[in-house]
Amino acid sequence: VCFLFFISIRSHMLCRSAIHLVEGLADHLFLLTYVFQVGDRDDSNLYITMKLKAAAEIGISASHVRLPKTATEDEVLRCIVTVNENPEVHGLIVQLPLDSVNTMDPEKVINAVAPEKDVDGLTSINAGKLSRGNLGDCFIPCTPKGCMELIRQTGDMAGKNAVVIGRSKVVGAPMYSLLLWSHATVTSCHSKTTDLAAQVGRADILVVGAGRAEMVKGAWVKQGAVVIDCGINHVPGIFTNSSGVRVVGDVHYPSAKERAGYITQVPGGVGPMTVAMLMENTVQSAKHFLKTYQPRKWNISYTKLKPQKSQPSDTTLAHSCTPKTIGQLAREVGLFSKEVEPYGTTRAKVRLEIINRFKAQPDGKYVVVTGITPTPLGEGKATTTLGLAQALGAHLHVNSFACVCQPSQGSYFGVKGGGVGGGYSQVLPREEVHLYHSLGPLRRRSVEGPDSSPLCFRYIFYFSRGPCNLCVGHKHAQAAFLDCLKHPHLQGELCRSVASEVMAVLVLSTSLEDMRCRLARTVVAYSRVGNPVTTEDLGISGVLAALMREAVMPNLMQTMEGSPVFVHTCPLSDIAPGNSSILADQIALKLVGPEGFVVTEAGGGAETGMERFVDIKCRASGLCPDVMVMVASVRALKMHGGGPAVTAGSVMPKEYLEENLTLLENGCIHLKRQVENAMAFGLPVVVAINTFSSDTGAELELVCARAKQAGGVEAVPCSPWAEGGAGAVELGQAVRRAADTPHRMNFLYDLEIPIVNKIRTIARSMYGADNVELLPEAQRKSTLFSKQGLANLPVCMAKTHHDAERKGVPTGFTLLVRDVSVHAGAGFLYASVGWVSTEALMRP
Repeated sequence: VCFLFFISIRSHMLCRSAIHLVEGLADHLFLLTYVFQVGDRDDSNLYITMKLKAAAEIGISASHVRLPKTATEDEVLRCIVTVNENPEVHGLIVQLPLDSVNTMDPEKVINAVAPEKDVDGLTSINAGKLSRGNLGDCFIPCTPKGCMELIRQTGDMAGKNAVVIGRSKVVGAPMYSLLLWSHATVTSCHSKTTDLAAQVGRADILVVGAGRAEMVKGAWVKQGAVVIDCGINHVPGIFTNSSGVRVVGDVHYPSAKERAGYITQVPGGVGPMTVAMLMENTVQSAKHFLKTYQPRKWNISYTKLKPQKSQPSDTTLAHSCTPKTIGQLAREVGLFSKEVEPYGTTRAKVRLEIINRFKAQPDGKYVVVTGITPTPLGEGKATTTLGLAQALGAHLHVNSFACVCQPSQGSYFGVKGGGVGGGYSQVLPREEVHLYHSLGPLRRRSVEGPDSSPLCFRYIFYFSRGPCNLCVGHKHAQAAFLDCLKHPHLQGELCRSVASEVMAVLVLSTSLEDMRCRLARTVVAYSRVGNPVTTEDLGISGVLAALMREAVMPNLMQTMEGSPVFVHTCPLSDIAPGNSSILADQIALKLVGPEGFVVTEAGGGAETGMERFVDIKCRASGLCPDVMVMVASVRALKMHGGGPAVTAGSVMPKEYLEENLTLLENGCIHLKRQVENAMAFGLPVVVAINTFSSDTGAELELVCARAKQAGGVEAVPCSPWAEGGAGAVELGQAVRRAADTPHRMNFLYDLEIPIVNKIRTIARSMYGADNVELLPEAQRKSTLFSKQGLANLPVCMAKTHHDAERKGVPTGFTLLVRDVSVHAGAGFLYASVGWVSTEALMRP
């Protein structure tokens, strides 16, 4: 019995089945496939049109991407990688042949397709799995898969004699494997087989895909055989279309249909079935994706730590871990390769264009870590920041990103830590995080200003050079700057520290254009008549922006447990905000998604670093934290309670190694004040007690009780140094609960009030001062800046605000303001202060 039309009927049934699959997935994700074409061949266009039409009929969104004939192989490969990395695309079809004027390796192009998106089933990985019989773990090429569906409708294949004519990678070879794994006895033939007619005559199942018009004669076919003709050949003859050719298969259909039990016709036979299988593969791809897919949840691998009781040094621990490649980490957190610039295998710059891609995605939860006033013992803010990020990600299974500053050993020479965390909560690779810099020789220069009056240079920018091209070489930047001046009359001093305004510009910029504007309005000099001169006046703002084009991109690294970290910018907290960059926070908040967490650190104590974070950084970014984490330690509180001084390299006094509730009770007064300082911004506060082996249970209970009495939402002991993320799980849980607490952030002062009133508000609210006094230079500068329209900038209080010898909560003092300066580009004023007693005002 000839069954001439069951192909179209069966393909229609399969399309209807695919529709039901699509409808079942509709509530979970949007199905999308890409058809990729090089050139403009008519036959390829026809096939693509069929595929697009079939996709539209069952609700799959198919995009046709066509590159011109002039496209190179590298361009094609880059386009394929882009689609591979897009999680919204479930299938990628490369239309063959590749119609390019340039030489291309089709095998290389096909194998560039991610195997999990290779719905054509043509990659070597899928082909290898098929040949080994792993049919449930691969995509089967569409034509052989369609042929198998047709053959199954005719009955059981087990024990049948099957003959496959043709050995192509698209039809013949996979067809052989499929029949073999369906328990048929298979013979593979081809155009060179000498006894082809005899082989065909024994076939219960005959599949022909040799590409030779009507090579199989009807007389060869066994009576009642199943004949599947996969050939498509154009031959002259009775005209069936305007091109003057007719389309025939590899089997002589008129004679074969008289003997076959089932046979497909050409055209209109296997072709529609192939398209139906392509649609089914795409749906299966989406289903496989859905099995592991959780909306906005990273598919990230974490390193399982095995903490040792006798803990090695931080450096030894760091060297014992092998970090993931930066490419793997980038993929895990949703970055595309075109958005990442690797520097070696463990560091990368992240391009700012990613903000546009995630523009519509809601931000994650924003957590800022602050602390009590720092002591030489260190409180462990950086370690707690990284440990909390590890706890949220590796142990509580939410997307979590840490954002920290590039560390500087500073005047402590690392006594307080290197700023990259410690123990089992640190950034890897440890040595590559630090920002190495050297002060170039100071040079004296001067030049005429725009108003033709000689300029007296107060400073010049200098950029620091570090690993991963974290910034740019300061010598090159200085040379470029000086070359732009081109003036013969030079005098004045040119110098600037690493805590420069340029670094502060990096912290507070919200985009490349914003950075360009900030650099343009940066004041680099004053004329003899007192007029400010900006980089824009000198015509070099564009040069500076070009020099900073790489420095502005955040640096992607990882923690010891494999969670992501942005390490970006290093403004010291004396004359700058002391925070990591806004851009790093913005990108991280988009990457983690609305259910994720970004943990960043505010330098210094709550009264300084936190105040600057809110009043300067949050004003510039428009971001509002959801939780403040206040870090304290028993031994640091003992020092605030009147404990003995600690000298680097000396034996730790016994007061810090033994239980001493009296000292601790006195120090908790300081903790209470800092919690109140943090609460002044209207945000929930979680107190993290960074524990040490010398802490006793009674001491920890006392600190927890006093922290809660001060107004903290929760107080939680944690041990991120000794246990990594596992030691901060309870802290992570407390942070998640606090993030759901209704809150509304408020600033400490209004920008429109006079400069002195801003300083007074900070001094009284944060420092506990009775009053402030501006010395003559500070008064003069305040008046000058007000006239220049700069009075509405926020204020950064520079240096120590009270006598370091006064413990606990200093009160009864007047804050002496020695000078007021401006970072017009960065966008804030900074006041140089010094402590003075109300009883005896000290003059400089």
